[in-house]
Amino acid sequence: MNLLSDQGLRLDGRRPNELRKIRCKLGVFSQPDGSAYLEQGNTKVLAAVYGPHEIRGSKTKALHDQVLVNCQYSMATFSTGERKRRPRGDRKSSEMSMHLRQTFQAAIRTELYPRSQIDIFVEVLQADGGNYCSSVNAATLALVDAGIPLREYMCSCSASLANGDVPLVDISHLEESSGGPTLTVAALPMSGQIALLEMSQRFHMDHLDKVLNHALQGCRDIREILDEEVKRHVALVGAAANWGMKTAGEL
Repeated sequence: MNLLSDQGLRLDGRRPNELRKIRCKLGVFSQPDGSAYLEQGNTKVLAAVYGPHEIRGSKTKALHDQVLVNCQYSMATFSTGERKRRPRGDRKSSEMSMHLRQTFQAAIRTELYPRSQIDIFVEVLQADGGNYCSSVNAATLALVDAGIPLREYMCSCSASLANGDVPLVDISHLEESSGGPTLTVAALPMSGQIALLEMSQRFHMDHLDKVLNHALQGCRDIREILDEEVKRHVALVGAAANWGMKTAGEL
């Protein structure tokens, strides 16, 4: 499949270095300590955070010097066009849960909450490529909404190659299924520290640095979008709190 047209545009009309449209919102649920909804292209994800709280179950899981990060990734049965049943806890979901746990252990200030637990639940409502990336970005917003101290935003982006040497950023499902190699990165964009790096296939050494740099730039661009949404959410919450205090004073 030819991923780039003669005009240099991708199958969905984007330029090679252009992200899919991202829409997000914090505080979508009242029951969790933090929650967020994120759309990255046609991939739609819900994330909820509970904690920090006491260790549930066996106390032997408690870590005396840091918090226990528990992650659960799942996909809604209607999230893809496949009709086969996707039970919770299948091999793919367990692998994604493990990757999310490793990723956020690098972002959360785990030393601040010894002998406690933070639960992160992610549900993919619609899958159109970049499921892990969207899950990381949504979970980051949910952690911010929960007031969990982070070293900085944890952001994730994917990249690939078209026509053998043109890097593509934020890969869609159609581009993923074309058979080309895909590089997925989760990083702390400001410091440049990489928490997770995964390749679907081998990259030639001549192209690896170029593709990796484009993925990291995608993480930095996503951070700007998430930060703008956090600022907007804080402004709305502050305005609502001021209005409530003013109303209470009038009463």
